[in-house]
Amino acid sequence: MIGYVTLGTNDLPRAAKFYDAIAAEMGVGRMMDFDQFIAWGTMDGPPGVAATKPFDGQPATVGNGVMVALEAKDPDQVQRIYDIALSHGGSDEGAPGPRGEEGFYAGYFRDPDGNKLNAFCMTGPQPG
Repeated sequence: MIGYVTLGTNDLPRAAKFYDAIAAEMGVGRMMDFDQFIAWGTMDGPPGVAATKPFDGQPATVGNGVMVALEAKDPDQVQRIYDIALSHGGSDEGAPGPRGEEGFYAGYFRDPDGNKLNAFCMTGPQPG
């Protein structure tokens, strides 16, 4: 159902560097690239992520309670995505590690505009 999730940015070139690096780690590139909008993922693939300058011309702001979860293949990739995010201007929101008792493993971070994301994978048995 979801094709892509769009996050606002006030500096598209900075956002592009941040998301280009994460997308490369996840094995994808840009699937759409316009003057004020870039989306990463694969056409006809799983949902992607986009960054845009708001079309109404107002400053981009962070949605309280909004988070984008990026599905990683394993805990090592969760760690790499988290490290890439922090090395490209992101900030820590919770170091990678297990969460709860259901095999959920995640690292939380914000992009340079303050949008919250996480990288996660499932590591153990899943509930029926």
